[in-house]
Amino acid sequence: MKTKKILLLAALSALSVTAAMAQNSADRDTLIVHDDRTGRDETIDLPEGMTEDTDLLLQEWQARNFLHGGTDDTENAEAVFTSDDYRAALERLPAVMELPYNNVVQRFIDRYAAGLRRSVSFMLGAANFYMPVFEDALDARSLPLELRYLPVIESGLNPKAKSRVGAMGLWQFMIGTGRQYGLEVTSLVDERCDPYKASHAAAAYLSDLYKRYGDWSLVIAAYNCGPGNVDKAIARAGGSKDYWTIYPYLPAETRGYVPAFIAANYIMNYYCRHGISPMQTEHPVTCDTIMVSQNLHMEQIAELTGIEIEALRALNPQYRTDVIPGAQRLSSLSLPTDYLQKFLELGETVYAHRADELFTRRATVEVTEPDKSAPAARNNVSRNRKTSTARPKTVTIRSGETLSEIARRNGTTVDKLRRLNGIKGSNIRAGKKLRVR
Repeated sequence: MKTKKILLLAALSALSVTAAMAQNSADRDTLIVHDDRTGRDETIDLPEGMTEDTDLLLQEWQARNFLHGGTDDTENAEAVFTSDDYRAALERLPAVMELPYNNVVQRFIDRYAAGLRRSVSFMLGAANFYMPVFEDALDARSLPLELRYLPVIESGLNPKAKSRVGAMGLWQFMIGTGRQYGLEVTSLVDERCDPYKASHAAAAYLSDLYKRYGDWSLVIAAYNCGPGNVDKAIARAGGSKDYWTIYPYLPAETRGYVPAFIAANYIMNYYCRHGISPMQTEHPVTCDTIMVSQNLHMEQIAELTGIEIEALRALNPQYRTDVIPGAQRLSSLSLPTDYLQKFLELGETVYAHRADELFTRRATVEVTEPDKSAPAARNNVSRNRKTSTARPKTVTIRSGETLSEIARRNGTTVDKLRRLNGIKGSNIRAGKKLRVR
């Protein structure tokens, strides 16, 4: 097959799709579908994994330390293929799942091969971190390995991705579904962000969906929008269980979900045809995982072992804060082998380091008993308030009296007497009235 061919527009079917390239954020998140038979345009939402900010992902610790390169081959980037070329390429993929070609799939491929080239380059590099994990989880349940590309469209291979509706992690679990499949979600822990546990939970969920539908296209549609929405679409389509028949009755994002999944399988295998070069992956450091049974703060580990705290967070993405709550239940801690050895040698020292400062949440508190003299004090306050609102009190200065004697006799001070009566010195005259409050 020739590398370059002219795309034969005449060979396209009645349904034609045009992708508006990003003029604004809305355009970047959608494809516009035009049906020549009805003359109507329809907007399809892109899966959120296709809208991830690659610049932000490249700032993450793992990407900064282990990914580099990824350049374009501009000559092949101009290559154009016929619809038969794309169809044949998809047929050659060693897949159990149905990966058909049509114009909707074509436009998702176009989006990956054009506007998302840099994102594809990143994902091809990051795949070296995650694909073995995905494949192990899928293989453990005898599921098709092409499902490993679901996180490509779900999260863009970002382990901490959060959707606008609250789904989290590589596999984008909602809290309820995650808990249903054994993922712990608390204020301190979110196992939806744990690549290993989330992958096995996703495999279990996909397996259950296949038992329900018996069709992989419906399975991944249900994975995206929930079985309830797929069941409604089936009912509205007269009971048909063919994805492309129920397609018009699905939510906007799910209508593009299966075509995006097919396009992801295509671009992750045929990126070279479009001049996309993967980011190169350096072999990451070997890590081991241990279980801790005491509360542990990442600052304790970082300060005593010398590991970067950012590396700790990246290697343990399931923790929402820097606290590892080992006292509540056995909790995993992943560390590079060298640092783990140092951590083990430190023993109890690491748990005691700055513990009073870092763990300020009190386990017990004493309730202060009320002061028995409090009622009397309150009465005194009350009396004082009444006194303060009473009319001013005056006394008549006796012959030979001083300000000190008058102040002492009336429970006040010389300074107060001076202020109340406008006296600057100490001279006073017998027979005069003197205000004492």
